[in-house]
Amino acid sequence: MVTAATVPHRVAVLALAPVVGFDMTIPPTVLGNAAAADGTKLYDVRICGPDLSPVPTTMGYAIVPQAGPEWFTAADTVIVPGTQMPGPRRRGELTPEIAGLLASIRPGARIVSICTGAFVLAAAGLLDGRRATTHWSFADDFRGLFPHVLLDENLLFVEDGNLYTSAGLAAGLDLCLHLLRSDHGSEIANDAARYCVVPPWREGGQSQFIDRNVPDEGSDGTAPTRAWALRHLDHALGLATLSAHARMSVRTFTRRFKAETGLAPGAWLLQQRLRHARHLLEATDLPIDEVARASGLGTAASLRHHMRTELGVPPLSYRKTFRSRPRSTRS
Repeated sequence: MVTAATVPHRVAVLALAPVVGFDMTIPPTVLGNAAAADGTKLYDVRICGPDLSPVPTTMGYAIVPQAGPEWFTAADTVIVPGTQMPGPRRRGELTPEIAGLLASIRPGARIVSICTGAFVLAAAGLLDGRRATTHWSFADDFRGLFPHVLLDENLLFVEDGNLYTSAGLAAGLDLCLHLLRSDHGSEIANDAARYCVVPPWREGGQSQFIDRNVPDEGSDGTAPTRAWALRHLDHALGLATLSAHARMSVRTFTRRFKAETGLAPGAWLLQQRLRHARHLLEATDLPIDEVARASGLGTAASLRHHMRTELGVPPLSYRKTFRSRPRSTRS
């Protein structure tokens, strides 16, 4: 976790023409506005280019980079937003200038892509043999160009060592909030999410919102039952109970539930219980037994099992890492 002694953390956002304007603005918005309790900025975020020439965006305007290669090579975190640059997107190749820029990233730096920025990292060879994701609609193109990358387009974001990749558009928000949460804890990340008016936490492993997950039957569906279940996670919530609440047969409920969420009811319920358990570990001093009971996971042993399986850490270690800190102020 980043400490006060290492801030402000230097972030270079590499704008490659034509850069996706929405993607490019995410890191300055999420990370650039993050502050400690005393108002100290936690990140120094700068838009960089190969030089200081204006960079066209896909949104009909151009931006003038704040910094050139000198900032990029000194950065603690390098972020490549989406781009329609033909070389990486169509041919899987980079110009010598861009390849040299990426090769100059200092050892130990965190390397991040948003959406089709993954094409740039892959074209530089940084993703070979590594897990990654990108926008689902470009997955076939990506696989054709970069067969050695372990692509999973069903995920919102992927962390593989010092390499982080996200799916399209709003998934870049999720990834930047994840970086902020990992660096400075949940309270500061939640504060940033409130500022952006977005959910504070979506799992990296949550499915992207692709066509097959959009329900085709009315607007009520299983949403009221899901909302009810979230208020009663400490109760036994079997499939019969959930389908009865929705006034559907078990078969119909299961089919519609998966169409709307991309998950089977049991998998969704476990996800929500773990999410609630994490919140209780972060925001309260409840004993582990009580956290397990309140989240519907039953016993401390069950909570430990599921957290180790899903997150790779036991509850006490998670609490130590992500315990809420005093809320930040914003300058």
